[in-house]
Amino acid sequence: MDVNEILARFDREIRQQPQEGPGAVVERGPGVVRVVCGDDGWSGITWSGLGGLDADAVIAEQVRRFAGVPWEWKLYSHDEPADLADRLLDAGFEPGPPEALLVAEVDALPQAAAPPDGVRLEPVTGTGGAELVVRVHDEVFGGDHSAIGRHLLDRPDEVKAVVAMAGDRPICAGRIELHRGTEFASLWGGGTAEDWRGRGVFKAVVAYRAAQAAQAGYRYLQVDASDDSRPILQRLGFVRLATTTPFVHA
Repeated sequence: MDVNEILARFDREIRQQPQEGPGAVVERGPGVVRVVCGDDGWSGITWSGLGGLDADAVIAEQVRRFAGVPWEWKLYSHDEPADLADRLLDAGFEPGPPEALLVAEVDALPQAAAPPDGVRLEPVTGTGGAELVVRVHDEVFGGDHSAIGRHLLDRPDEVKAVVAMAGDRPICAGRIELHRGTEFASLWGGGTAEDWRGRGVFKAVVAYRAAQAAQAGYRYLQVDASDDSRPILQRLGFVRLATTTPFVHA
């Protein structure tokens, strides 16, 4: 895998061409691509290339554009200028935990991994399945993830999910987003209940979604990985391309 070539393709196909979901509008300005969504979705900057521009002026314009709406500037380690993170801090942004941008070729990933005894994987369908995803996300990550359930129901052809069940209890859930017109699908979620960690549930859920990506004809699978999931994903074949940090402006 040519890391630089894949990173450039990811910037072109995903960051510069974000897909419009229900209630979301893609806008472009000098040096930025942004998504503007209603109260139930994500709003922010998906791509920025401010080299040669007045970066502070562009930042100030985005702050004005998103006034009154919580939003995020998704900064990648290769974005320009090199001091963009400092400029965002000076403009009142708060950084979240950095994550690793990982990519793998779908054909090189395991596409079948048996979950541990007593656990079964179920595709998410309908309201009941979406509620299971929300339930396990709330338990694992904390907070209210009901918007993810609505996201699954609003975009069933582009966003699919799987839930790992131990009896009647959901213990892990993850979704895959199919980026139409690109070679990339992306993984989200995947958090596992604490008492089931280290037993192969996460690996099985990743493999299940890799098989979905292969069946849909995608070449690459991408994930923003936390420090907890990154080592597991790299052992499965994912390669680190960059680091991404969410800078939030309320």
